[in-house]
Amino acid sequence: MEEVVVENLFNGEREAKIKAARELVKLSTKQRHNLAERGVMSPLISMLHSQHYKTVEAALSALLSLTFRSERNKICIVKSGAIPVLLNLLQCQNEELIELTLAAMLILSSCKANKLEIASSGTIQHLAQFLNGNYGGDNNMNSISMQAKLDMVATLHHLSNCQQIIPSIVSSGLLHPLLRLINNSEKLSKLVERITGLLENIVSFSENALCEIAATDGVIPALIEIIEDGSSQCKEHAVGILLLICQSNRERYRGLILREGVMPGLLQLSVDGTCWAKKMAKELLFLLRDCSSSSSRNKQSKHELIIVQILQAIDAEENINETKTLLVEEIIAKISI
Repeated sequence: MEEVVVENLFNGEREAKIKAARELVKLSTKQRHNLAERGVMSPLISMLHSQHYKTVEAALSALLSLTFRSERNKICIVKSGAIPVLLNLLQCQNEELIELTLAAMLILSSCKANKLEIASSGTIQHLAQFLNGNYGGDNNMNSISMQAKLDMVATLHHLSNCQQIIPSIVSSGLLHPLLRLINNSEKLSKLVERITGLLENIVSFSENALCEIAATDGVIPALIEIIEDGSSQCKEHAVGILLLICQSNRERYRGLILREGVMPGLLQLSVDGTCWAKKMAKELLFLLRDCSSSSSRNKQSKHELIIVQILQAIDAEENINETKTLLVEEIIAKISI
């Protein structure tokens, strides 16, 4: 079977190539490894140039199968020139092919050795255009599946793990479409979780990105909404971004964050969030305190005094979850008065 597959991929007519690519997918991992050693990536990538849907679909599926449990094959596919061809496929009019292409980009970008080459091929700019809804053809963000959106964001997240690539991500214009996606999505969704994770990654290593996000209208309210209504992981990413914003310019952002009503969600997160979210929530709470020397006892300063007392009590009752929960409920009730 292996000999037939190799022969047809290299020398067969169109239908023979399609059949060979489909047979390759059915082979064992060891057999696929043997075929990769014999250079089948090249004819498969050549098939991606076809205008025939079945040819491209079969080649994409075969290439995806070759990446299974093989970092070496992922590297070989990229070095064989697959990325420019895949980016070109994103302009086609077939949603299934677009989604297969995005899945391939996701898998190839998961390999550390591929990240710089994928980024230098223009991938970030192509995905930015796609997320902005002004890509070639009739495609827009409303016409592709949720899985495709997840794959795009996850690909960008993979690339953002390489600090050398982050400036390219920031300069590509990606931040605003990502923020727009957050505003238009359910805060509990997997998509928001992945976007906030990507944004936290970016702003952690880019002061320019942090300044751009902090200055964007609606960002702080959206992050606070995520802290209140998002998944545990979403909340962790959101509080991390808010903490970085506040740390970047406390005098400028402290009041903005407080006025958006962050306290109830933040206090709750300091008790029942993930371990890392609790730590960041507590750091943010201390940053949000009024540290001025004013001795006035207006309503705001009373609330801040309560916050200090409650944080001290939480520290004292660190191992008693029920007590901490009651304390949080008490402070939320007092803030709401």
